[in-house]
Amino acid sequence: MSFQDVFRKSFLEGYASLDIQIGEILLCMVCTLLLSIYIFLVYKMLNKNSFYNKNFNLSLIALALITAAVILTIQSNIVVSLGMVGALSIVRFRTAVKEPLDLVFLFWSISVGIICGAGFAMIALICSVLLTLTVLLFSRYSGGKTSLMLVVNAKDYRSEEGIMEIVEKNCQYYKTKARNMTKDHLDMVIEVRVKEEKVLIQELMALDSLVSFSLVAHDGDVTL
Repeated sequence: MSFQDVFRKSFLEGYASLDIQIGEILLCMVCTLLLSIYIFLVYKMLNKNSFYNKNFNLSLIALALITAAVILTIQSNIVVSLGMVGALSIVRFRTAVKEPLDLVFLFWSISVGIICGAGFAMIALICSVLLTLTVLLFSRYSGGKTSLMLVVNAKDYRSEEGIMEIVEKNCQYYKTKARNMTKDHLDMVIEVRVKEEKVLIQELMALDSLVSFSLVAHDGDVTL
């Protein structure tokens, strides 16, 4: 027996850990597909971006299936698994993910593929249900009123005192973020947490020196 035969018998054949049947492969991929479709629907329901990115959502399904296939292959043959590790190590992803929740869904999709590929679909199902309930519960918890940005444009820099009196009376919280003034002009940006927006608007509109103002929402964290 040559060295190549000894090496093949002792190493390559000896480490072929599992002989996975076609039925098991199909069952694994079907479970992964169903759970990834579930993730697809949950993401579509919870998505709060200005524009819904369908391609990103579809990629969650593909990512779960690909991951499950990789895990199945790694289990069946150690030689192929080593080749995959080397191939995947040179992959670089340069697409920026701006939303933290999108990263959660990406990791969720990958985890479902790994868990189903390893043969623990029930764990993936339980984890997915618990994660959905947790995200739904805390997404509906506002935690307080969101701060707004009040942008004021006035004719006279001496109008600031009257503006601030109205802001102080109608806001739970306020903080001047920017102030730009000349002898005949005043621009202010104030972060406010308004008690009643309608009352604040009416009182500001009553100021003769006020040219215009805007209340702008932002996507920052809620101030408690």
